[in-house]
Amino acid sequence: QVQLVESGGGLVQAGGSLRLSCAASGRIFGSNVMGWYRQAPGSQRELVAAIGSSGASNYADSVKDRFTISRDNAKNTVSLQMNSLKPEDTAVYYCNVRGFALGNYWGQGTQVTVSS
Repeated sequence: QVQLVESGGGLVQAGGSLRLSCAASGRIFGSNVMGWYRQAPGSQRELVAAIGSSGASNYADSVKDRFTISRDNAKNTVSLQMNSLKPEDTAVYYCNVRGFALGNYWGQGTQVTVSS
């Protein structure tokens, strides 16, 4: 079993920055992808950014050039640096880790609110 614990959410003004962190406990093995998703009220959960165990990453078009995802394989952590935040970035952000042999796991979510 894998447990994910997010931290770093909060309230920030438009144009500000936040850094989300996610720590995974349990055994992370094999090829896997760690990522961040978000869900705004009334909307579906969407991918924000993901990074593979090799370091390759991808981003939603809406956050490219503003957000940066990184991971530390030795510590089983993944982070999301969010700059130039916009009100439309307001959502609950969820950490995810998945792999063919590993399974699919979610964190409990952390609220990010960007005021205009």
